[in-house]
Amino acid sequence: MRIALVGAGAMGEALLAGWLAAGWSTEDVVIVEPSQQRADDITARHGVRAVDLEEASGADVVVLAVKPHQVESVLGSISNRLGPESVVVSIAAGVPIRQLEELLPDGAAVIRVMPNTPALVGQGMAGVVRGTAATDGHLATVQGLMDAVGRSTVIEEKYLDALTSVSGSGPAYLFYVADAMIEAGVHQGLTRAEATELTVQTFVGSAAMLATGRAAATLREQVTSPAGTTAAALRVLDERGVRAAFLAAMEACVTRSREMAN
Repeated sequence: MRIALVGAGAMGEALLAGWLAAGWSTEDVVIVEPSQQRADDITARHGVRAVDLEEASGADVVVLAVKPHQVESVLGSISNRLGPESVVVSIAAGVPIRQLEELLPDGAAVIRVMPNTPALVGQGMAGVVRGTAATDGHLATVQGLMDAVGRSTVIEEKYLDALTSVSGSGPAYLFYVADAMIEAGVHQGLTRAEATELTVQTFVGSAAMLATGRAAATLREQVTSPAGTTAAALRVLDERGVRAAFLAAMEACVTRSREMAN
């Protein structure tokens, strides 16, 4: 199976690195990148070839990892060259299945995916939306690509904005909190290296506990002794409206995602 990655930005490279780490051969993956410097950097780091759109259109899976405003131009360049069994996979935020299918010949297989950057370390989470002409085989192929760099779930497109607010943008929320915790540790007298190590391992261990399937609220309660240090800290977070701020932030993310689709 040949894969063409059109666009090798941060998310595109994360997927590429994950696929190669999962066992895909550099002979099976090509990239299309308009910036020559970026293309040179990617080929040097990962050993894949950079090709033009014409060659990329002959791949079994064409992954669009470009900006939303570039989708129409790219699909216009490859639409008449796609193979009959090819599938176009779009990770462009805010571009709905309907629009993608309108830009391709009738019957073209399209699947929309919302991945996230932990795919770079094999721990990504992706929402997968099936287009009207995509077969079970196409869906299995795309899920296989996403599962190779983490996990995937098939959802209806109307829920993709909500998924974006949770897993698509979610890593940034966690990095934001981690950065704040590191700074707080430094303010309390730790070195930055010490505060970083403590914070990172706390996130790693806490994520592993969540992965056991126990509810987040239950795990939080287990750490929070009555009138203890954790209870004092959480009381301040509640007084400052942190939970409400997260709700508002994720609603803003959903709103923006919908705006981009329009």
